[in-house]
Amino acid sequence: MAYKISADCISCGACESECPVSAISAGDDKYVIDADLCIDCGACAGVCPVEAPKAE
Repeated sequence: MAYKISADCISCGACESECPVSAISAGDDKYVIDADLCIDCGACAGVCPVEAPKAE
């Protein structure tokens, strides 16, 4: 099951560089995760200062 970034995202970008499959990119108002690419590793959640990435 893919991770999803909640509205708590502060657009700091910490998660994007941590993703091993490059599934995270900057969206209009927050970062977004491509569910088709996400491998559910949780690396993004581990570096997020506001715990925005959540397992769906």
